[in-house]
Amino acid sequence: MALSSARGPRLVPGAASPDRDAAPVADPDGELVAAAVAGERAAFEALLRRHYDRIYRVAWRMTGSATDAEDVAQEVCCTLVEKIGTFRNQAKFTTWLVGIVVNACSDHHRRVAALTRLRRHLATFAGLARAPDDRDLHGRLWLASAIARLDRPLRETVVLVVGEDMSHAEAAAALGVAESTVSWRMHQVRRRLAGKIDDGR
Repeated sequence: MALSSARGPRLVPGAASPDRDAAPVADPDGELVAAAVAGERAAFEALLRRHYDRIYRVAWRMTGSATDAEDVAQEVCCTLVEKIGTFRNQAKFTTWLVGIVVNACSDHHRRVAALTRLRRHLATFAGLARAPDDRDLHGRLWLASAIARLDRPLRETVVLVVGEDMSHAEAAAALGVAESTVSWRMHQVRRRLAGKIDDGR
């Protein structure tokens, strides 16, 4: 008879757990999600209505802009049409959904950054200058906050754990990292904010 190894699977820090056989998680959205996955349009629309505020709230906290948050929320709604069928009930629907919002914010940030660089180059080339509008002013005020000055991984983590009241395990599932990584990031956040360390310097 073969003897099993005394050691369990080796976990790499910063990597999500590979447990593919996790039992389904009890979820208050379970019935709606099951119906939406089965192709029921009314159930899918009900899910969007129920969670749109959460989608927008997370997007706003990630981007600091009402306009960008609206753009991201619309992108997430469109993405869900394609991705709802991939939901496997191994985490709560809200945890899975927030992970999609985080990824959409990252994609949006990259697109906006690329467009901003292009506009800056064009403005320099043409000798153009424009006074800041209300959105630019709002952006500067938001970026002046301590949370906004954190590195993106820390900012994403604190938004989920503090802003969305997620457990470290839920935030880890949404971000695709190990729970220990979330705990380490939150420790760094507390240390930096307590010490008033400005990451922008």
